[in-house]
Formats: sequence, C-alpha cells, structure tokens
Amino acid sequence: MFTPAGQPIITRLLDTDVYKFSMWQVLWRRHPTLDAHYRFVCRNTPTFALAELLPDVQAQLDALCALRFTAEELAWLAAQPALRADFVAWLAGFQFERRHIRAWAEGPTLHVEASGPQPQVMAFEMFVLAIVSELATRHQCERLPEGVAPFVAEGRRRLAGKIAQLHALRAEPLPPEACPFVLIDFGLRRRLSGAWQREVVTTLRDALPGTFRGTSSAHLARTLGLPAVGTMAHEYLQTYQALPGDLRDFQRRALADWWDEFGSTLAVALTDVVGMAAFLADFGPELARHYVGLRHDSGDPLVWADQALAHYARLGLEARDKRLVFSDGLDTARAIALYRALRTRAQLAFGIGTHLTHDTGLPPLNIVMKLIRVNGQPVAKLSDSPGKTLCDDPAFVQHLHQTFAAAAGMQPA
Repeated sequence: MFTPAGQPIITRLLDTDVYKFSMWQVLWRRHPTLDAHYRFVCRNTPTFALAELLPDVQAQLDALCALRFTAEELAWLAAQPALRADFVAWLAGFQFERRHIRAWAEGPTLHVEASGPQPQVMAFEMFVLAIVSELATRHQCERLPEGVAPFVAEGRRRLAGKIAQLHALRAEPLPPEACPFVLIDFGLRRRLSGAWQREVVTTLRDALPGTFRGTSSAHLARTLGLPAVGTMAHEYLQTYQALPGDLRDFQRRALADWWDEFGSTLAVALTDVVGMAAFLADFGPELARHYVGLRHDSGDPLVWADQALAHYARLGLEARDKRLVFSDGLDTARAIALYRALRTRAQLAFGIGTHLTHDTGLPPLNIVMKLIRVNGQPVAKLSDSPGKTLCDDPAFVQHLHQTFAAAAGMQPA
C-alpha cells in the first residue's frame, strides 16, 4: 500500500491536482516574471517529530526534480479544453530545479520552502504534500507490529459505509426540483498513499455511477477515464494582491483575468481569500452572470450558501442555474446534510478530500503549503474560519483587514 522505502513516491508530473495547471497557465501567460515564495506548514500536532522524515524528504525532492512530462501526459493535457497549446508546449520542456526548494529540520519541526520564479516553483505544492503525507503514514505504520494491514482493512470498511450512505440517499424520494448529489474526489494532498487514493477512486467510480463525477487528480483522471475537476485556489487570487494597482481591486482583477482566460469552462470562483462579505462586494452583476458558480472553503457552509443565494437574488439571477461547490473539511454525513438543506435552491457539488483518501483509523496530518510572498511582497488569506490565515507579515494582515473592513456594508461592484 506504500511506496517501498528508497523508491520515489512521485513518479509522474501529472500526479497533481488539475487546478494547478489552470492557475499555472494564467500566471505563466499573463505574469511570467513574478517571483514567489511558498511555505509548508503542519497545522495539527503529529504523533512523532516530522523532522525525522527529513532524509527521506530530501531524497524524494531529488527524485521529483528529475521528472519530465511524458508524451502521453502531454497529449492528455493538450486535449483538456481549458489548456492552451502554447502552455502545453512550454510544459514539454518543464523540469523542476532543485535549487528552488529546500527542506531542513529545526528541533522536531520539518521545514520545506520553495522560492524562485513563480512558473518554476508554484507546482511544488501538491507533490510536497503528497510526499510528506505518505512518508508520515508509512513512518507510523513501521512502528506498529501489525503494520498497515489493519488500517487498510478499516479503510475499506469505512469506504463501504460511505458508499452505502450514498446508495441510501439515492433511494430516497426527491422533490421534483431537486438537483442530483455530485461527489468529487479532492483527496490528493493528504492521501494515505498514491496506491490507496487510486483504490478509493476506482471503487467510487465503479460503485457510484452518476453520483461520483470525477477527481481533482490529473493522473487518475487520465488513467481511470474520469473527468478532471478543479477550480481555482487561494494562491491565484493572493498573487494579485502583490501586483501593481489598488489592493482593494485585486479580486475583481483576478476574476476578470480568469474569465478572459477560460470563459465558462472553469468559471467557479473561490470566495474566502478576504472573506465572503468582501468577495460579494466585488462580485458584481457582470461577474455574477458570467461565473457558473462559487466554491466554499471556510466558515459556516449554510450561512455562506444563504449569503450567496441572497446575492444572486439581489442581482436578479436565478440561483438554481448556479452551482455551489463545497470543499471545506467535508465528510459524507456533512455533505449529505448540506445536500438535503440546499438541493432545491441551487446546483450542488461536494469535493471531499481527507475523509475519502485518509480515513483508515490512522490520524492524518493537516498540512498545507501556502504562497506567502510575491516579488518580495507579503500576501495573505483572511479566512472565514479561525486558524487558516497564513502570512509572515502581521502588518500586511492588518492592512488587508483595514482595506476590506467596510466591505460588508458596501454595495456590490
């Protein structure tokens, strides 16, 4: 279930989330000269010192930086409607440079940081997270006499229970105006292992046709014949905080560029970089008409949904034609509860990550690798959930708060 010790965990550059490619394309085509700095953070307390993983992390980064996209992967990327020929041609020559990423230990803490030209370093994120997650889980299992086997058995039992929950949901009578329940795998970054994610996704594909609609993993989408699903992430919008122009307008500029690049193909907007109220103040009639939906990633999801639906109503837009995507720490039960509450009010989709790909009884790491600076300027996310703000410059966080403090009382742009 784990990659054997001494072997590369990442063996292909397509083993990443598909939204990395869409963000990569926009920033490569529109802002190719930016420098960026990304930092790895573990938000919870692991059961052992992650610094113990350092030698393995170093070896895995060495192996990662030797990879290139294969001809088959490039052909798959070229067939994706959102990706342009010039970007895919550039990817054909892409290779990570080891000098742009470093890992070190400080006491019990593992540090990983990537810095350099943003088109060169922004793709490190998902690989670093998948590497650390699998190494950490393997490290835990090596200390146990029974190894990983009982946890795999428990994971399969839990997965069968989730499938049973969703079969029961499908058997319920639905109001005639109800949308379908849509499940998407968002579990690459904190997966137990690559092999386990593949087993989970294959099982869901076979057991839940019509309900399971795809995966964020580009590699699994290609090899399992599934839709590749992804929107934008915080790093895309945060990058615009450091670009020339009025900071107050960074969301509008980022969303306008995204629409100009992709049109309706990828028009689902992330709402919580500076909070939902400030987002809605920027999400005026034109953007709201263009974008097909919104993604929730922090704060109370029902409060967020009410805010989004009320905003569409104020603008005279039919909310049932829009899609609300939920992706904030979901499990199956919570997704079903949200579906029952909202299924007649909008189109819905549920991106579930750790609860699908690391729900085996072993405690997963709550790890992220976030953009913290662009061209030497700090950037930040002001989350609607406590503990999710990450920035190395408290003065900039305060400035961002002050810049958007009045947003809740502003009229939509």
